[in-house]
Amino acid sequence: MTPSLVILAAGMGSRYGGVKQIDQFGPNGETILDYSIYDALMVGFKKIVFVIRKELEKDFREVFEPKLKSRAELHFVFQELDNLPDGFSVPPERKKPWGTAHAVMVTEEAVQEPFAVINADDFYGRGAYQILFDFLKEQDPASTNYAIVGYMLEKTLSEHGAVSRGICQADEAGFLQKIVERTKIYRKDDQIIYLDDDGQEKAISGETQVSMNMMGFTPTFFTFLKTYFREFLQGNAADPKAEFLLPWILDRLIQNKQASVKILPTQDQWFGVTYREDKPFVQKNIQQLIAEGKYPQNLWTV
Repeated sequence: MTPSLVILAAGMGSRYGGVKQIDQFGPNGETILDYSIYDALMVGFKKIVFVIRKELEKDFREVFEPKLKSRAELHFVFQELDNLPDGFSVPPERKKPWGTAHAVMVTEEAVQEPFAVINADDFYGRGAYQILFDFLKEQDPASTNYAIVGYMLEKTLSEHGAVSRGICQADEAGFLQKIVERTKIYRKDDQIIYLDDDGQEKAISGETQVSMNMMGFTPTFFTFLKTYFREFLQGNAADPKAEFLLPWILDRLIQNKQASVKILPTQDQWFGVTYREDKPFVQKNIQQLIAEGKYPQNLWTV
């Protein structure tokens, strides 16, 4: 059974100041997502599931259908605030999406096979797609064997502000034991710093493995998502900023011994656009990769 690729693209891009999922970065107007999909197809993925807001459907179809419909099976799934279990309603002050775990949850009808999850605005590197694809194609759809691609923290920072990262702690066999979401990580002088729960600055090694929301699951994950989303809503629905996030549910599954999560280390360089000021850096990196022959000048004409 060939794994599918789920792309989380419903975010609002508040720090970026626009719809960064379809902003242009390549020499012929390519988005970051174009390069991600190109890499995914090159390693063997054949089915692409976009998770978007309904209001973005027209733009996404115009950008991606002409170049991809002959290359992959495409699905568009909508993450909306009112996609809630029975007994719950949207709080009046809620504006932002419910979070990455909710985004995955709404794809249940479109995904019946092991699947990878990525963010639409992150460049992961082809090697990361290869190791995740190889893991997923070996999994029984009924298993609870999941995976997370682990990046070196120093290869995931922005020069223009703090970032959020899931700090991974593994056992000797490379299985995730705990994941802690740190919402403010940044460079300071010659160190990498994060703020702890008390707001105190703490140094952290650049070699620390972190999650960039590149993960692999089987369809069994949907049952856990629905169960824990109810729990999340019961405790957090009134908070307009609370989010149902993938690192949180992975940590719960591990602590409750409901699933195993293998960390798949990669040496690939991540880059993305947390801030508008990140855009020139991303464009420069893409041009460098083209110059090195890793991508064609015009991505979809070959």
